[in-house]
Amino acid sequence: MSAHDAVPVSLAEIARIAGVGRAAVSNWRRRHDSFPTRIGGTDVSPQFSLAEVEQWLRDNGKLKDIGGRELLWPRFEALGSRNESGLAIAEAARRMRSSRARIAHPELSAQARDLVAETAKVGREEGPRETFEFLLQRWLETHVRQLSTTPPQLATLMARIALAVRLGPAQGGLALLDPACGTGHLAAAVVQEYDGPGLELLACERDPALAALTAGRLEFIAEDRDIRTRIATADTLREDPFAGAKADIALCNPPFNERDWGYEELATDQRWTHGLPPRTEPELAWVQHLLSHLKPGGAAVVVLPPAVASRKAGRRIRGSLLRTGALRAVVSLPPGSAQPHSVSLQLWILRAAPDDPAAAPPSQDALLVDATGFARSATREPSPDWGGLGSFVLTAMATLDQADQELPKGAVRVPLLDLLDDEVDVTPGRYTAATAEPSRKELAGKWDEFGSLLTDLADHAQHLSVLDFEAGTPQTTATVGDLAKAGALTLRAGQQPPESATPTRGAAVPLLTIADLLHDGTPSGLVPTDSAQAIAEEGDVVVAGVARAFKAWVHEGPPMALGPQLYILRMDVEKLEAHFLAGCLRAPANGRQAGTHASSSSRIDIRRLQVLQLPLEKQTVYAETFRRLRAFEELLTAAHSSGKGLASDMSDRLATGGLTT
Repeated sequence: MSAHDAVPVSLAEIARIAGVGRAAVSNWRRRHDSFPTRIGGTDVSPQFSLAEVEQWLRDNGKLKDIGGRELLWPRFEALGSRNESGLAIAEAARRMRSSRARIAHPELSAQARDLVAETAKVGREEGPRETFEFLLQRWLETHVRQLSTTPPQLATLMARIALAVRLGPAQGGLALLDPACGTGHLAAAVVQEYDGPGLELLACERDPALAALTAGRLEFIAEDRDIRTRIATADTLREDPFAGAKADIALCNPPFNERDWGYEELATDQRWTHGLPPRTEPELAWVQHLLSHLKPGGAAVVVLPPAVASRKAGRRIRGSLLRTGALRAVVSLPPGSAQPHSVSLQLWILRAAPDDPAAAPPSQDALLVDATGFARSATREPSPDWGGLGSFVLTAMATLDQADQELPKGAVRVPLLDLLDDEVDVTPGRYTAATAEPSRKELAGKWDEFGSLLTDLADHAQHLSVLDFEAGTPQTTATVGDLAKAGALTLRAGQQPPESATPTRGAAVPLLTIADLLHDGTPSGLVPTDSAQAIAEEGDVVVAGVARAFKAWVHEGPPMALGPQLYILRMDVEKLEAHFLAGCLRAPANGRQAGTHASSSSRIDIRRLQVLQLPLEKQTVYAETFRRLRAFEELLTAAHSSGKGLASDMSDRLATGGLTT
């Protein structure tokens, strides 16, 4: 059996290879006796031989115009190791650019080397750059939980900000530094946005696979352009490969919350001109690292978690950054702008002092911009309105050195005297909170929104009020424990993460706890994806096992870790419908009968919760009604909040007079 024969593929992968939906593949499997037999997996998630599937698709005319690259990807995935598959894709990029290129990664297995050679051949036939980008995207999608990439829209915004706020022309071209480049999204954005002569890209990444993929990506981008690239594999803070180099702009999305960043061995490092970063403040080490590499007047934009703006341990360094004018602006981004998606990350805009002091007057204030309102509504997961967000932030940045220029609403200049207090808190929302009375237009808009909520609420109420229920013998039910024993679902409990489980670069997911549910339902913590935490995937049912926070819902969005007393139920989709299951579980009477005792602090025995026994087609009908009932509850909450806000705004307006009717 060849290596190709041994490559397993799922139904979803077969569908992608053939360019059809998964339902079509399931239909082929039922209707055609000649369809390849299962070689692994389970009845719910079977796996098949790639070679047999490819031959069957060809024999039955199902491949259509799908290129060879679709057939390549399962073989990369079959290499098993994230690092080896990444290095193999990077090696294939080198071969596609030059068939005589010597192998740069001798550690690759014979199977990987054969795949590299075949990929180079396919790439030369179907387009080298297109083939590389296809494989890179599939690799990123497959390992999304282990990687932290900068979304292209955010990378573009960061590049535009840096190019806009740097002072003076670049001498002999533009130099960019990205000391934690990942797979090169930020450098690629600069190439796209910079239209001047000469561009030098300095990038560093400690993960060899990511560094190799960045090199492959930038080599393709640099074709037919006056671009020089230098990609290094190193731990930048400990061993700076570009020590002494200066850049016109620097962009960075560094690792968050790393305690082992080199605090002891770097205690006397000359980069810490604003103070030695505390062990718990590695992000402030990255900030000073970027500043140390800027040319006079150069600008840096860095992605940081919001706590860096206010943590007590970093206040002295924040104060020094403000006093010297190095920290010029802070932008609060809407949730979903980058991983972790549930957190409102920040952009810090830094600038080195120019050679000519007249080029920019001494800083007397800092620009704080709250862009958290640019989130798309009615989406299942946090998603920014990138068009509106980019326009708003760049408009605010255009006023950075224009003290007399009007700022857009949501941006404010804060005098340094107000910032340099005991906290030195530079969180934009603290200073941009609306204090003015709502205008006539704003009030009208809020009344329209409230009216729309009431209309939707009435629509759901009308539908629900006419539902009829048969009297008679109660339906048969089964407990969650029974369903688990029968294989209809699997049950996994969340747990308290160990104190040592601190997230590292690209390996963090949000952590939801019971305390978060009782507050606003937003995850407040992060845990590494390689920890033993229970991780809820999209489509899983999540149940809170405490009476005071009892609820059940279908998780919709990116992966999320669960804390103690939270549970994941993962269904066999051929036996249970997710919204039907969640609707049955969250019935208040169900929670009461499964409680351990009557107090609000009692726990819910998840295995005792009851679920109706219905065929799958009838579950779908119930699921739609459960969805409508859930929407009705959410609209009630939204209407209550909107109505209270309107009453408050109207009270303020009335108290100031001016009533005309």
